[in-house]
Amino acid sequence: GYNFEDAILISEKIVKDDTYTSIHIEEFEVTARDTKLGPEEITRDIPNAGEEALRNLDHLGIVRIGAEVKPGDILVGKITPKSETDLAPEEKLLRAIFGEKAADVKDSSLRVPSGTQGIVMDIKVSSRSDAEQEKLSPSDFRRQMKQIKEDYRNQTEDLRAQLTESLSNILLGEKIPLNVTNSETGDIIIPANRKITKTLLRRLSSVHRFIDIPPSPVRIKVFEIIESYESKFQDLEDDKDRKMEAIEHGDSIDQGAIKNVRVFIAKKQKMRVGDKMAGRHGNKGVVAKIVPEEDMPFLPDGTPIEICLNPLGVPSRMNVGQVLETHLGWACKKLGLKVATPIFDGIPEARIQEYLKEAELPDNGKSILYDGCTGEPFYQRIVVGYMYMLKLNHLVTSKIHARAVGPYSLITQQPLGGKAQYGGQRFGEMEVWALEAYGAAYTLQEILTVKSDDVLGRTKIYESLVKGDNSLQAGTPQSFNVLMKEMQSLCLDVRVRGEEGL
Repeated sequence: GYNFEDAILISEKIVKDDTYTSIHIEEFEVTARDTKLGPEEITRDIPNAGEEALRNLDHLGIVRIGAEVKPGDILVGKITPKSETDLAPEEKLLRAIFGEKAADVKDSSLRVPSGTQGIVMDIKVSSRSDAEQEKLSPSDFRRQMKQIKEDYRNQTEDLRAQLTESLSNILLGEKIPLNVTNSETGDIIIPANRKITKTLLRRLSSVHRFIDIPPSPVRIKVFEIIESYESKFQDLEDDKDRKMEAIEHGDSIDQGAIKNVRVFIAKKQKMRVGDKMAGRHGNKGVVAKIVPEEDMPFLPDGTPIEICLNPLGVPSRMNVGQVLETHLGWACKKLGLKVATPIFDGIPEARIQEYLKEAELPDNGKSILYDGCTGEPFYQRIVVGYMYMLKLNHLVTSKIHARAVGPYSLITQQPLGGKAQYGGQRFGEMEVWALEAYGAAYTLQEILTVKSDDVLGRTKIYESLVKGDNSLQAGTPQSFNVLMKEMQSLCLDVRVRGEEGL
């Protein structure tokens, strides 16, 4: 029953072997700006923060790389100037007595949001220099540009020397039967049957992007080596472009920003109950249980199954491709073949049966399976095989959410929706019908008033809960007032009348 409604059962072995373990990198950003009351500051000196909260921050107030962080931890310490009006009464009193200056700032640090924990992997700090220094003089600009180009040239030369060295390991002293040419200009780089020297190899590596080698055993090896260096050359070029861009346009941070800090947090996610998986045929499902390896069904040779899907997911949806994929996967695994079968022109079923016969597997792709708990064989034969199953980026850890007292919409005074807004669960009209059908009048009243948009009622019920008595006094929901105002705006004179007149 654990695979009811497309749910998926997986073996503990998959979790142990880290088959579906993924690494996620999240980016958090904070910017210190100039405000009317003065500049914000990124610092370690945060008001009312204990030593424990600051333990992972460096002298600048930025978390150190490698620190393990959990929800609520400070990533970047930031203070913002605040006006007299922002001060709490007790702070005003303290200032009056001690002349405290610490009360001038409030803590606006970047903290780890709920549901995120991991290890700080990288930090990027970009800052805008003072206004006077912001514009480089033409001579400084030229000098810095020249320096960047020179560095790029030197680094490229070093990389070319390494490439020449790698090529000399397989080509030095050899002969290639046909001309090696430059595919762009058509010039001959290495003439046919010429003994290859270091000089020729240097010439070869200087035009490594445009080499044309006739088909020969050497060709594959040469291209493999060049390909491994290609990304390094590209990285150097990108780095040069980035530095030149930064000098031309300054650091890429907004107008009015003084300093910008980006923190990257990496976390490892193992497969867990509630994570979403799918094959390549729209056969998606959620992991319902992780079963110990010894309890999974096993084949006659003792091999335990790793993933169990529900057979009822196939007939009504008619995505039979997943069954054929499973058959073909089993046969090819046994035969040691690698197959790629294109869409709309897939392998014929007869061919799959031939492969199954060749691999000495059952014609219909089904096998007897034994119950892992009792050791008894199951009543029917079951389709077994190999299939691509992917883990999707819909993980239960990022979806789980609960709300206590939270934000409300300004006009309707109803709780906001969604995890990002720290919202509540919508009790829609269909759910209302369900409660009406049961006659649960008081539950319904509570949901439509004090748990939603009865502003006075929800304040009172909060107070009664704090005092310890659970009494409910429902008032008028804000939605009623909104409806009245809407009708009044359409020039309908709507009023609420009491028993004795208006």
